[in-house]
Amino acid sequence: MRRLVALAMAGGPRFADALRRCWDDDDAVLPLDVRLSAPAVARIVEAMHPSVVLDAAGDSASLAGGEPVEEGDALVVATSGTTGEPKGVVLSHAAVESSALAASARVGADASADRWLACLPLSHVGGLSVVTRAIVTGTPVEIQPRFAVEDAISAARDRGATLVSLVPAALARLGSQGAALFRTIVVGGQQAPADRPGNVVATYGMTETGSGVVYDGVGLQGVEVSLRSGEVFIRCPMLLRCYRDGTDPKSADGWFATGDAGELDSGGRLSINGRLDDLVISGGENIWPSQVEAVLRGHPSVLEVAVGGRPDPQWGARLVAYVVAAPEVQGAEPATILAGLRELVKQQLAPYAAPRELIVVERLPRSAIGKVSRAGLATLDGPRAVAG
Repeated sequence: MRRLVALAMAGGPRFADALRRCWDDDDAVLPLDVRLSAPAVARIVEAMHPSVVLDAAGDSASLAGGEPVEEGDALVVATSGTTGEPKGVVLSHAAVESSALAASARVGADASADRWLACLPLSHVGGLSVVTRAIVTGTPVEIQPRFAVEDAISAARDRGATLVSLVPAALARLGSQGAALFRTIVVGGQQAPADRPGNVVATYGMTETGSGVVYDGVGLQGVEVSLRSGEVFIRCPMLLRCYRDGTDPKSADGWFATGDAGELDSGGRLSINGRLDDLVISGGENIWPSQVEAVLRGHPSVLEVAVGGRPDPQWGARLVAYVVAAPEVQGAEPATILAGLRELVKQQLAPYAAPRELIVVERLPRSAIGKVSRAGLATLDGPRAVAG
């Protein structure tokens, strides 16, 4: 029986060794997020039905109710998707290999000259795919338990790391000087900043696609992109086989509906507007929060920003900007800040896209990999201003 083995260990050489051993035994691996509380981990284990849990000390424990995996299955990656309930994305060895080879080819990875740095959580596909990419291609990799600016810089400066995968929040913390130490930085998880350094590649993908499959708007080798009523559909060899419960979200001819809204330019380059359910319709106008956020990040009053919608009796929904204020304007009147933000959006997008409300917050809610949690925005409170 081919087992699902849960790895309860932080990022490091032991994780990579355990992954290889499981694969050699024809078992599949479920990486667990060791930062989660015990009840949260138990919830994932209950939903994924692994047969064994292996911890960092090398101790294993058999679990009741374990369910086998199919021949060729390599990974089961837990994802909450948009529902909040854990689902297991089953990725085959063929999908993992296709992802590794295509991504490595796109960034020009050379096993004899390059070295990957894996510093994102290995329980998420963005971090895990760096390790599997290195294993498949034989490229050296340094695995760190978490992202820390000093450790990332040291990996590049002192130990020759040339390639790294980051999320935008980590890239911002690394800074331009730190980023320049790497030959290529692959950024995913959410929209990359427009003013990113030249060595940064913006990727698009998700757990179901086995990591990023579109780089700087262009699909990797073997990746097909289609738009249907504004929704992005993907077909490629990197796609999941099914979910852990056996359901297959792909169509009969292999297309996967991403739930993301996007656009293709005349050259076929893809841009993502956001999740379909992120769309805010205010006064009959369609407003994509990601586009407004991109503009607001350029305002000197803004350190961090997220945009969402709230019900409004007059407009149906009003656009709200949740802003972590830059140090030099902390304590300023929210109405003054809002006026400046609205003017900037009017100039660069359209008057109807200007936020009608500002809430100044100390921090934005983020997921384990640093992605802004839009579901958590509605719970935020702080000094505010509303446009007349």
